[in-house]
Amino acid sequence: MILDLQYNEPVFRPPSEANSLILQATLGCSHNRCAFCGMYKMKEFRIRKFEDFRKDVEIVKAEYPGVRRVFLADGDALAVKTPTLQKELRLLYHSFPKLERVTTYANPSNLLHKSDAELKILREEGLKILYLGVETGDEELLARIDKGATRAEVIEAGRKAITAGFELSVTVILGIGGRERSERHARATATILNEIQPHYIGALTLMLGPFEGYFKSQAGEKWAPLERDEFLRELRMLVEGLEMEKECMFRTNHASNYLALGGTLPQDKEALLETIDYALKNPQVLRPEHVRAL
Repeated sequence: MILDLQYNEPVFRPPSEANSLILQATLGCSHNRCAFCGMYKMKEFRIRKFEDFRKDVEIVKAEYPGVRRVFLADGDALAVKTPTLQKELRLLYHSFPKLERVTTYANPSNLLHKSDAELKILREEGLKILYLGVETGDEELLARIDKGATRAEVIEAGRKAITAGFELSVTVILGIGGRERSERHARATATILNEIQPHYIGALTLMLGPFEGYFKSQAGEKWAPLERDEFLRELRMLVEGLEMEKECMFRTNHASNYLALGGTLPQDKEALLETIDYALKNPQVLRPEHVRAL
């Protein structure tokens, strides 16, 4: 869509929201201290005024009344007070009669600060999918990267979202523990996901770019990046440790990854492992380094 919206750039969204209308309910991220993330470092966090949000909706409504999906940006729309977010959701469904779903990022802190009743209200108003960054299940690593939540808090936040009726999509980051903590990271991440039991799991591969120096200063002097095959072996350990009790879609379709996987757990677990094993023996099937993240 080419519209005169009041975007405060850059704007990000999950891969699965590629065809969604992106509307900013907040600017930046309320936490914004994660050592691995540079998405919102150039922004000062603030909640947009409802009137500004409404103006954007009116602009889109006039040109594209058939919108079916909306993603609420930036980093955490759940930081918006529940009555205001409720009003925004009602506005969206009133303005776009064909709207099927509204989704947003969530962080553990905002989920834990919302009451069970508030989350259920937002779900009933049409907020359907929450994207939660888990990153790792390694307690010490969570502290090193300044995630802003303990392992127990991440689990509690994820379970709370599911109990409220949301579909929960979580992301984890391959390589974030470096060579020293690779196995610990993979095993602990599998167990935290087993405790949360999300509906979707997406694995990304660590890419630091200009934030490499800062990340290393936080991760510890022994931190060393993984080589390509080590990323694949870490991915294998992660998949091997997953025990999903209900259907869960597993994806590594993010552009940062060397290998694009897709399957439904638990039934596709062995097939996913076989694909990783094949890739380890046949590296020509992997995404070349120069096209990662494109």
